[in-house]
Amino acid sequence: MEKDSPSKVSHSIVAGVTLAASLAWTGCTTQSYRKRADKAAYQVVSQVEEQIFGTPSDFSIETEYSNRNPKQIRIEEIFADRSVEGQLNLSLSDALAIATRSSRQYQNEKERLYLTALSLTGQRHAFRPQFFARSSARRIISADGEETDSIGTDVGVGLLLATGADLSLNIANDILRFVSNPSSESLSSALSFSISQPLLRGAGKKVAAERLTQAQRDVIYSVRNFAHFENEFAVSVVMDYFRLLQRKDTVYNEYKNYQSRIKSTEYLKARSVDRAKALDVNRAEQSELSARNRYINSIVAYRNSLDRFKITLGLPQTVEIRLQDSEMESLKEKGLILHKLDAQLGYQLATEHRLPLLNEIDQFEDVKRRTLIAADQLKPGLGFSASATVDSLDDNRYDEFDFDRVRRDVGLTLDLPLNKLSQRNNYRSALIGFESEIRSFSLTLDQLRSQIEESFQNLERLRQNYEIQSNAVVLAEKSVLGAQLSIEAGEGIYRDLEDAQDNLISAQNAQTGAIVDYLEARLGLLIFIGIIDTDTDRFWLTEASKVDLSALDSEASLSKTVQSDGSVITPDQLFNL
Repeated sequence: MEKDSPSKVSHSIVAGVTLAASLAWTGCTTQSYRKRADKAAYQVVSQVEEQIFGTPSDFSIETEYSNRNPKQIRIEEIFADRSVEGQLNLSLSDALAIATRSSRQYQNEKERLYLTALSLTGQRHAFRPQFFARSSARRIISADGEETDSIGTDVGVGLLLATGADLSLNIANDILRFVSNPSSESLSSALSFSISQPLLRGAGKKVAAERLTQAQRDVIYSVRNFAHFENEFAVSVVMDYFRLLQRKDTVYNEYKNYQSRIKSTEYLKARSVDRAKALDVNRAEQSELSARNRYINSIVAYRNSLDRFKITLGLPQTVEIRLQDSEMESLKEKGLILHKLDAQLGYQLATEHRLPLLNEIDQFEDVKRRTLIAADQLKPGLGFSASATVDSLDDNRYDEFDFDRVRRDVGLTLDLPLNKLSQRNNYRSALIGFESEIRSFSLTLDQLRSQIEESFQNLERLRQNYEIQSNAVVLAEKSVLGAQLSIEAGEGIYRDLEDAQDNLISAQNAQTGAIVDYLEARLGLLIFIGIIDTDTDRFWLTEASKVDLSALDSEASLSKTVQSDGSVITPDQLFNL
């Protein structure tokens, strides 16, 4: 059987490599690249979530546009999407579900976490085998017109180790053929291996794998930040909803006040013939106009707040939403929830559960580690390198190598630290940065304790305020009734009724505002400490704590301004005189 000539074999190899490369390229579509990136990033997030919280979430950044070709998405479609009309009867739970699905801010935060995880996959990939296959072909025309074809292929793998070592193994194949004399074909191959390892500067996992280490820690920070954002976002949606209901309540109160002023004006006009004074009638008319203006202002304020709420949820402005008054009724029926918690225990819990603080603790270690890396750059550069190359036997046996004729190369390189001004300055800057971080972290702890103390005092103030406003509503209702009866009996004056009605509307609005303010302060405190549980159904009506506070050795937050008998403290008690 006749053997193939080297020319035929070489052409077959080149054709095979070209075909394999083409198949590999066509097999890796943009969609498959995207899916592999998603799988890797989601796996990173899932692993870190399980590491931090014990269980992973169903994290995903998929949207309605994710699986579509960008070329197919027209700007008119976005215009149409933001012009969709409809009507939603929106409960608070519905609002939360829509917000997590449609909010632009929520999606931005998810994508920020995703990109951090994606960056880690790139850093991990740098320490995995890097396979490569390259091929080049060219025709060389000399000055005398001689044409030469040259084809080269290079296939191999490289590996970067965490110690700083760089390994490489590759096979190179070169084919040279003169066009004027095809039989004068030259073929050669070479098998090469090389290794380089820093021994001083840049050696060791702490230095060589620093970028990988930081990328891993950045994902931890991002997962914590996103979890903290989720809690803040959920509470912000809840509070926006209740603030809207508060404004809605204000609208009704202002309307009732306006109607009451109309009736008062009509009543005084009817009596102006014999008993009512003209001055009282004028006053009533002015009060009516003022009440009308306040009512109109409350409508505008409600509508503006409602539009902003739609933006928060990610709903088109063309969609009408109706809020459920039962949510406010449930809140008022539940009353104020008191936690068995004081400032000292709150601080202790914050040091264990507050996610931004845990990030700052770990970032303190990052800054410390950077000083060690900066110090490493002051060391001399000493590196070990070795390589070995084996050539093919001859043109006819270019796929067989002559291992009896191995070219070896072993050496050391030394870079003495003679010019280290820049590295010296970087090291000194790193030390100063570390001391700055010490001060910054100590400030964080002081501010943490101060803000927790302030939050508890504010929470108690709002509790007292709610009780005061509730009593004020009862008293204001009695005052209005008494003033109305006095006028009807011809014994009162209109100014008393006017003042009583003003006091009532203010007290009613203040009572609603007080319970909403307390809710916001209570949930905000739980967020700040880091123990809020927003996964509980209707968490705003529960203790919403992932820590069993009843099992802790603490008393309920007590006021520092009101004593046990209900009396307020004196200035001497305040200043310890």
